[in-house]
Amino acid sequence: MPISRLMIALGLAVSLVATPALAQGTPVSIALDWTPNTNHIGLYVAKAKGFYEEAGLAVEILPYTDTSAGTLVANQVADFGILGSIGLFTQRTAGADLVATYALVQTETGRLVFNAAQQDIQSPRDLDGKIYGGFGSAWESALIDTIIRHDGGKGEFETVTLGTSAYEALANGAVDFTLEVYTWEGIKAERDGPAQRSFRYADFGVPDQHTNFISTSNAYLARNADTAKAFITASQRGYDYAIAHPDEATDILVAANADMLLDRDFVRASLEALIDGHYIRGKNGAIGTIDPAKMEAIGTFLFDAGILKDGNGAPVTAKPDFTAYYSNDYLDTAP
Repeated sequence: MPISRLMIALGLAVSLVATPALAQGTPVSIALDWTPNTNHIGLYVAKAKGFYEEAGLAVEILPYTDTSAGTLVANQVADFGILGSIGLFTQRTAGADLVATYALVQTETGRLVFNAAQQDIQSPRDLDGKIYGGFGSAWESALIDTIIRHDGGKGEFETVTLGTSAYEALANGAVDFTLEVYTWEGIKAERDGPAQRSFRYADFGVPDQHTNFISTSNAYLARNADTAKAFITASQRGYDYAIAHPDEATDILVAANADMLLDRDFVRASLEALIDGHYIRGKNGAIGTIDPAKMEAIGTFLFDAGILKDGNGAPVTAKPDFTAYYSNDYLDTAP
């Protein structure tokens, strides 16, 4: 074979070998905080629509496990993870290497809920003496105590730790009230009953907050700043697309998790609640942006309540610098 033809053939062979590796992109993993739901919809949209691929990334959405996403991220088992606000603040204060880089929601999605038929509850102070079905965290106690006291009550209630079975216990009247995510459990209750009434935390002395974040570690950011930027901006694009194309986004989430047999109509209703309630995109147009004032307010609330503890389990005596707990530097801020 002539040299020129041999070189072309060798070049083609190298290209064929190299192309699949290039197409795979830079690997990025993200751990979920729960089984796939509408809080995660932008991730699945970004993957299905090729936004990650266009950004040069090969993103793996890790299946939910009993190990918290914060633990997986802090120990560099996962590059990114979905963290609840309280988990971010408590784990970071205790020494975990965690930093929030994207706010999944712009305002609190949680609610204190009770059966609509329970007419002896008309305002938070009526919760005194009632039975709370909860999840066993110090945050819950501080939250409920604040809500009741803000309304003039004593903050005296009985707690039964039930985990997710609290929702069933509330429905059958075994407990008087619980906490739920309005855009998921709340929508389910609206569709399937029994009817509920609720109190919004921020209406009764609790600071509004970003309920969930996409978070990573400072160690990862130090090594992979460009990759982090590419991942966050592509994810932001995915959530923006979900708002503009809710039916398609719903189909993407359901199809990507076919083994879960998600109720398509329920998922669509949940996404609509996230859109109409200005959770994914705030009333000010913000999407993904972490509000410094909200971070300072909820961090101070947790500090004052003695919930923030050091690595030895002792409450911290000096309020941390909460500006180190998050960064907006990896968002696409273009108009």
